[in-house]
Amino acid sequence: MNILIKTLGFSLALILTFTAVSYVLPQMKGEAPVEKEMDVGALTMDSFIAMGKDLYQGKGTCTLCHNQLGRAPDLLALNVEKTSLERLADSRYQGKAKNTEGYLRESMLEPNIYVVKGFGKKGTNDAESPMPAIDKPPAQLSQVEIDAIIAFLQHKDGNKVTVALPTKTSLPAAAEEKTAPAKPALAQSPEEAIAKFGCAACHSILKTESTVGPNLNDVGKRLSIAQIRESIIAPGTVIAEGYPPIMPDLSEKMTTKELEIMAQFLAQQKTKTQP
Repeated sequence: MNILIKTLGFSLALILTFTAVSYVLPQMKGEAPVEKEMDVGALTMDSFIAMGKDLYQGKGTCTLCHNQLGRAPDLLALNVEKTSLERLADSRYQGKAKNTEGYLRESMLEPNIYVVKGFGKKGTNDAESPMPAIDKPPAQLSQVEIDAIIAFLQHKDGNKVTVALPTKTSLPAAAEEKTAPAKPALAQSPEEAIAKFGCAACHSILKTESTVGPNLNDVGKRLSIAQIRESIIAPGTVIAEGYPPIMPDLSEKMTTKELEIMAQFLAQQKTKTQP
């Protein structure tokens, strides 16, 4: 009888544990974030600039690296017009831009064309930028969204905004049709998940080095797998000592399967290797 009671008790405890976990983990669908419907006809330059500011601080994730920590040039502290013209005059510049607008757009779409001295990937002699192309995952901004950010960066210093407001004729056909955004491909491996969610932009992981966030090459020694899950889906719960609270919340972007791929992989990382 005692054995039966113990068995039933253990089974009940197991069921309650799994039930609790199901409540802790968010019900992530892995679908693309809902896009705000843009009324092009109602856009003014002021609202377009405000949209660019929101994108810069939010969806574009620009502030993760472009801040006072030195990972990338702090664009909010610089006069973008003056700085862009200086970069265009640099003998190392080999791009095709002729003005500030062109330079900013080029630096977002093809960041390897010109890497600001001292901000390249380690070991590349400033020939390779750590910044991903902004029209590719994880940010994957549209042409209109990129234009809005450029307008914001030009305006913040009191300089002339040269970007034209979007019109119905300037939008891609797909945008006019208002079709549902395609779902991003699900990551099937840790490497794919790291690339999809831009982990290497802030963390040292695999062969990439970054000091913006904690080194993940030995995170399995410091955190349990439950703590790793929590740090991904609720990054504000515990902030690593000495690091700013800038980790984005991935709970609405990552599926449960992708979360487990990352959690299982990171839990096995227990050696702080140098890339």
